[in-house]
Amino acid sequence: MKVWPFVRRGLIAAARMTGAGVLLFPVHLVLFVLTVVSFVLTLAGVGLVFAPLVQMLVRRYANLRRRLARDWAGVEIAVPYRPRPDGAWIGSPRRWMWLVRDPATWRDLLWLLGGAPVGLAMGVATVASLVYGAQGIILAPVIAEAESGTYGYGVTWPVDDLADYLLVPPQGALIAFGVLYAAPWLVWGLARYDQSLLGPTRSATLERRVEGLTRTRTQVVDAQAAELRRIERDLHDGAQARIVALGMSLGMAEDLVIHDPVAAQALIAEAREASGLALAELRQLVRGIHPPVLAERGLLGGLRALALTLPLPVTVDGDLPGRPPAPVESAAYFAAVEALANAAKHSGATAAWVSLSYLGGALYLTVGDDGVGGAAPRSGSGLSGVERRLAAFDGALRIDSPPGGPTVLTMEVPCALSSPKISPSSATA
Repeated sequence: MKVWPFVRRGLIAAARMTGAGVLLFPVHLVLFVLTVVSFVLTLAGVGLVFAPLVQMLVRRYANLRRRLARDWAGVEIAVPYRPRPDGAWIGSPRRWMWLVRDPATWRDLLWLLGGAPVGLAMGVATVASLVYGAQGIILAPVIAEAESGTYGYGVTWPVDDLADYLLVPPQGALIAFGVLYAAPWLVWGLARYDQSLLGPTRSATLERRVEGLTRTRTQVVDAQAAELRRIERDLHDGAQARIVALGMSLGMAEDLVIHDPVAAQALIAEAREASGLALAELRQLVRGIHPPVLAERGLLGGLRALALTLPLPVTVDGDLPGRPPAPVESAAYFAAVEALANAAKHSGATAAWVSLSYLGGALYLTVGDDGVGGAAPRSGSGLSGVERRLAAFDGALRIDSPPGGPTVLTMEVPCALSSPKISPSSATA
């Protein structure tokens, strides 16, 4: 174990525990009292204005704690608040009723009440234990000069001889080591406590999921209709027109084959060229629906073939224990195509990477680059299209693209993998 990284990690966690548990303790109490008073004042009519203002502060503070839980402990806490209805301006009964009927309002109140003593106890215990451990290490000479029976430390009480004195520094180091080891777990435990009350309930999660699936279904239906219109237009204006012209050329050649063989031969040559162009257009159309490289090489092989066609170096790695369903495979491939195209055109990147894995019943596709960052799924952008494409399979896109880079896109698609096919050569080997 490297000593300094361990100590640094523990000290940072202890400082965070102190800030979240001790320094923010008054914030919990003040907001709790203001919340109770604001709802009581509703009886006098003042609460119609005061309560929404207080709840704005409470929810902003709760959102701050959600960010800290994510940044400090890696615990994601979804925002559970119901959308504000139209016309719910501050001071209106509609705004007050919206707050009262939202279960998250009362869970926030419970979190303010319970989080204050929980955070304070964990923060004080962390600081006191760390100071107590450092005391045994740093103040050993002072302990040695103390009069017999006037100083005690750790399990040695009191310190009244050389043997007791020699036990003080090891005890202090052991206590400090335990605090530094436990501090990150305490931060994680406080974040999980916040998650238990600040996150959505099971019923709220199901409700939001139904709303999301309904919205996704509408988007998928619209996207499929638009895709069918595109295919119809491409067939009508492209391959169909060429096939019609091909039939006309063959008909004219049939009429001329006896009277003017040379002209008939020229028309047949034109027909052959037209058939080749029609076939190429049909292949291009099919490639836009399901790339042949996926059927031949699978998703990982298709991504490696794609990387060779890009103007910047792309590293592709990963391993799948089987193959995803064809629609999922196609969606993941085209999502990677869009992400890498954005990296090549807009990010100013000099290199990109793609990682593919399968964990917990979901396919994970990560695309990153070393560009300038700042990527966001704005309306009409390629990333918004990626979100819609993944949403059709109940998938999700997470974007980590701070200014200055790097940009990392993580795509998650729940799916089941088929068993990998065993070639005859591998079966007999």
